[in-house]
Amino acid sequence: MRSDSRVTPTVNSGDLPEAVPSRRFAAGTSGVRGLLITLLGGCVRSSAQATPTSAFVDALGRFGVKEDACRQALARATADGWLCPSREGRYTWWRLSPAFEQFLRLGAERILRFTATQPDWDGRWLVVLARAAETNRPGRHLLRTRLRRAGFGNPAPGTWVNTHTDRAEEAELVLDEAGVRDEAQIFVAEHLSGGEASALVRQAWDFDEVEREYEAFLAAFTRPSSGDPLVRFTRLVHDWRHLALIDPELPAELLPAGWRGARAARLFREQHARWTPAALREWDRISARTR
Repeated sequence: MRSDSRVTPTVNSGDLPEAVPSRRFAAGTSGVRGLLITLLGGCVRSSAQATPTSAFVDALGRFGVKEDACRQALARATADGWLCPSREGRYTWWRLSPAFEQFLRLGAERILRFTATQPDWDGRWLVVLARAAETNRPGRHLLRTRLRRAGFGNPAPGTWVNTHTDRAEEAELVLDEAGVRDEAQIFVAEHLSGGEASALVRQAWDFDEVEREYEAFLAAFTRPSSGDPLVRFTRLVHDWRHLALIDPELPAELLPAGWRGARAARLFREQHARWTPAALREWDRISARTR
């Protein structure tokens, strides 16, 4: 393996934006599992072919992941229902489970649609009033992480707001899993008077952090980040997944002036279209051989 292909990506914490929220398929962008899910969604699902273990070892090895860690991640993915392994002689081949393939398809559609700006906002807000008891620490953590993942901001204790009113069902699932559904309330509301909505936005979301992440993305991907087509494609999708998690995708009228997210979205679309064919050819090449 070429030493210059071992490029370590900037890996961030967080979870994959779940088009179908499910604890069973929860997977972060951090660590080996995060890289694995990026490969599964970007390469394995696109190829629609069984993949030998050696292809995962090769691909993840380019990011400094050792073979033992790769095999452990595959075993854990199987236990979690992501993959279906089969033996052929002394080789193991891996296919996506039907449920996880659907999960990846919906997640990919959401990521590719993500533009860092919500189009066609009608001015209505989705409002969730929910608190978990101090003794329910897992529920408190789940509320905070999963509602933020769904684009909700938290302007005051127990209050969550979102400009995407179609995410009420997703909020209900989170409330169920946190064990607070019966005590919670969900509303669709309009802002009638009082302070500026922009002030509410600043209270609910940390845009300084999001803008720093966009600046890093623009700096990293304006030019190819690696000569290896599989590495640069995987890094691009991997980092865009993270941005789609931390950016609530608000309407333009609520965003800061000179919003960098729009530039980053254009760059992602351009580089994704440019880099995908070579990456998939490289994936097909390493998947066609076993060792």
